[in-house]
Amino acid sequence: MTATDFLGELTPTVTALLERHLTTAKEWFPHELVPWGRGRDFEPGETWDADEYPVSPGVRSALFVNLLTEDNLPYYFHTIDRVFGADGAWGEWSRRWTAEEGRHSIVIRDYLTVTRAVDPIGLERARMHQVAGGLVPQPASPADGFVYVALQELATRVAHRNTGKLLEDKVGYDVMARVASDENLHFLFYRDLVSAALEIDPSAIVIAIERQVREFEMPGTGIVNFEEHAQAIARAGIYDLLLHYEQILVPVVLRQWQIESLIGLDDDAEVARAAVLKRIDRIGRAGRRVAERRAEREAAAVAV
Repeated sequence: MTATDFLGELTPTVTALLERHLTTAKEWFPHELVPWGRGRDFEPGETWDADEYPVSPGVRSALFVNLLTEDNLPYYFHTIDRVFGADGAWGEWSRRWTAEEGRHSIVIRDYLTVTRAVDPIGLERARMHQVAGGLVPQPASPADGFVYVALQELATRVAHRNTGKLLEDKVGYDVMARVASDENLHFLFYRDLVSAALEIDPSAIVIAIERQVREFEMPGTGIVNFEEHAQAIARAGIYDLLLHYEQILVPVVLRQWQIESLIGLDDDAEVARAAVLKRIDRIGRAGRRVAERRAEREAAAVAV
């Protein structure tokens, strides 16, 4: 089946999912969530003071990475537009998705600027580096694209939500919760699109699932010092290997898409299914080991 034929068969599903999304999505306004009264001017040459917004390094890294990920929106749109096409319901969805995602960077940046939660100069330099580089995953096929964005949207929702929970600021929590709610609706769209695609060409989708689980990278790859930030985010319990296993792979790949019980797969897809099941199990075991070691270190630090 060609990519064009595949997308054509899925068009009625996309139309229905778009209508569901438009019915479910709620209008909201970034300016209403930002605590403008807490802001003041930045004087020329003024040095940013982290003590004005005391928070753990992991949470600050999460705020930094979350925003820069949203800033890379032009390249995500370009990729989706290229892979899915700009016509009909496909194009209408990608443009609607882009419009909604644009609010995320607006509200997070305004909140961080007003509260001085991150260094604005460091943030802007990192934004320039990130957007000038334009690094985003480039799925090889529509099937890979469906699977990646489903996993990515859920991972982003988890990261935003967990970041908000660790902020000692009700307004900051509300900002991150609002963004996470949007990401959840986007995830549901793609999750159900993959479910429909599995009915049309299960072998192609299972092969794509194996590839995307194996190659998955958290949004933000390409950000300055991303690995350091990712490690700090993991230590804070915002997003780590165990969360990836428990909140992404198990509920979506195993339960929702039920790849263990799919029938009618070709030989290549059977090989891919065995490989991805083995990898998911290995990720779970590795995540538990990392979590156990982190708990032991934290207990030892408290004892001292």
